[in-house]
Amino acid sequence: MTGTTRSRGRLKVFLGYAAGVGKTYQMLTEARELKERGVDLVVGYFEAHGRQETIALIDGLEIVPRKTIDYRGSRFEEMDTDAVLRRLPEVAVVDEFPHTNVPGSERLKRWEDVHVLLDAGVDVMTTMNVQHLESLNDQIWQSAGVRVRETIPDWVLKQADEVVMVDLTPRALLNRLARGVIYAPERAKAALDNFFKESTLVALRELAMRQAAYAVESRLPGEGSAAPAPAVEPQGRERLLLMIGPHPSSAALIRRGRRVADYLRAECLAVYVSDTPGFQNLDEAQRESLERHLNFARGLLIETRVLEGIDTAETMVNFARLREVTQIFIAREKPTAWRSWFAAAEVQRIVNLARDMQVTVVADRSQRHAAS
Repeated sequence: MTGTTRSRGRLKVFLGYAAGVGKTYQMLTEARELKERGVDLVVGYFEAHGRQETIALIDGLEIVPRKTIDYRGSRFEEMDTDAVLRRLPEVAVVDEFPHTNVPGSERLKRWEDVHVLLDAGVDVMTTMNVQHLESLNDQIWQSAGVRVRETIPDWVLKQADEVVMVDLTPRALLNRLARGVIYAPERAKAALDNFFKESTLVALRELAMRQAAYAVESRLPGEGSAAPAPAVEPQGRERLLLMIGPHPSSAALIRRGRRVADYLRAECLAVYVSDTPGFQNLDEAQRESLERHLNFARGLLIETRVLEGIDTAETMVNFARLREVTQIFIAREKPTAWRSWFAAAEVQRIVNLARDMQVTVVADRSQRHAAS
């Protein structure tokens, strides 16, 4: 890149379904090829995990020293984003896109650091596994019994200019694990108890393939990253409404709604109906829970609304009709003698009132793998 101004950098994501499939290896191989072609490239962050074949690829590449942060009596190393900006290369290699920075860092997530580099005109190559997508969090827990703690909003990956799936068959991956290529023996045993079951790897691989295919499909109409929204919305455009509340099941509902909206390329709204001003009908814990859900939805780029109305079903359906909603999603809360009857009656009223819309009741399976 030349000149005093730069356009926004391009983001390339190497997507896998488990540790050891070769994401970092593929990224560094491409980085070396760019370097050999004369591209000004630096490594902003690289995690070796003791894999010698990957470590060998870093030789000869310029590495920006990491920043050291003291936290609770220990020292941690994070990418020095400011140092990369001062160096201002054409391309920066940044491993582990979904990583959560140690407290005391300027930004919470590494993907936020990457966006700072992109805004400065630096192209970035990075890596991640599909299970770190926020909308898949519940699905991963149900299938693998593991709750992924480090996640990124789906819109972050959707903004990538290129998504490359790095593939390896589950059987070959398990063979690499057994040979000690991925982890040391003690860590390999722990891995076999989590994601590294063949049935789980098969399911994760399928999810990664679908995500990569979706990323390609979403770019077919144009040459840029995501296809721009049409100036005039076509007839029949889908609009989803998520009926949320303070109950924990709302988090799973929001993830499910975001996922469906992405595949349908639909507008998505999250709505809470209060029968009193200022959430006076909720106690402090319920208010905090509701605020978390509203903020969670906003973080996934879902429009949120709080409506007031004595009749929850009528208020919500009238708003849905005003916004030309086509699908309503409602969480089915865990049954209790009283709540089960009340919730069922409310859902039935919504179905009766919203006959011109599709109503989907999403089951709450949050305790299905509680012992895992």
